[in-house]
Amino acid sequence: MTKEIWLNLPVSDIQQSTAFFKAIGFEINNHAPNSEVMVSFKIGSKNFIVNLFRKDIFQSFTPYAVADVSNSLEMLISIDAESAKEVNALLQKAEDAGGKVFAKGTEQQGWMYGGGFTDLDGHKWNILYMDVSKMPGK
Repeated sequence: MTKEIWLNLPVSDIQQSTAFFKAIGFEINNHAPNSEVMVSFKIGSKNFIVNLFRKDIFQSFTPYAVADVSNSLEMLISIDAESAKEVNALLQKAEDAGGKVFAKGTEQQGWMYGGGFTDLDGHKWNILYMDVSKMPGK
């Protein structure tokens, strides 16, 4: 059975991306090689792994074209937050580190609070706090 899931993303500049993700609070994964072509991060208390690969290296993994995320969405990567305040803080950190906020923190459906940003390479990230005590049907 599967033990872990890794998210692999193409990036233009490993050093700039490393600085960006460290600035927003991601932790370097020292159990993976980190070099001029790859960096690995652990996210959250469950240590979800995100690997960033230089675009040419990433392209060598697949016969498919790497998505142009400058004007489209390949996926929406969601991160759980512990509060609305944490959502806003992470959005601010992303903006301060050079990312772009595409959705400011707002209440959604009466029980969620979320917002989103793009990283330096245009990948879209969603930050979401869910108050399950306010979830419909609870």
